[in-house]
Amino acid sequence: MLITRAAFSALVLFWLTMAPQAVATELLAKADTRMPAETTYTPADIEDVSKVVVRKNERRLYLMNGERVVRSYRISLGDNPEGHKLYEGDERTPEGTYTLDWRNAESDFYRSIHISYPSERDRELASAWGLDPGGSIMIHGLPNGEEDMAFAYRGLDWTDGCIAVTNEEIDEIWQLVSNGTPISIHP
Repeated sequence: MLITRAAFSALVLFWLTMAPQAVATELLAKADTRMPAETTYTPADIEDVSKVVVRKNERRLYLMNGERVVRSYRISLGDNPEGHKLYEGDERTPEGTYTLDWRNAESDFYRSIHISYPSERDRELASAWGLDPGGSIMIHGLPNGEEDMAFAYRGLDWTDGCIAVTNEEIDEIWQLVSNGTPISIHP
């Protein structure tokens, strides 16, 4: 079943007002219990980030210096996370090597960093099927105006193919990662 962000927000709000204990229990049962993001740091303690690695099956994004993990974050992916993105609207997160090529501080989400999808190969694959590969794949925070609902987004795949973190985490990534940094997205 496909559910829009607005419908999801409305359902969560309804659940919170009608049955807070049942909702809290259900959300906790579905919550991602993997290691949370490391959020305490001082810029002097952080090494330069030479690449970003995403492991979709782990729901983790790693900031790397060479082969050393500098930071690690729990992520949410597209509503249909299995497999490589093939066309616009499939709600998959692409797999492959791309570049973080520009930023948007004024997006529909709290800050976003663009991933250079689609590559030439992605365009050719979609074209062979007569499809549009889509684009506008980002690493971003929560939808603007929904910061109070952060707990409802955590541990769920809810994007249209983007990689989502909390607003605090995108602030940190924004500071630590430069435009032009390579990103490898693995299954």
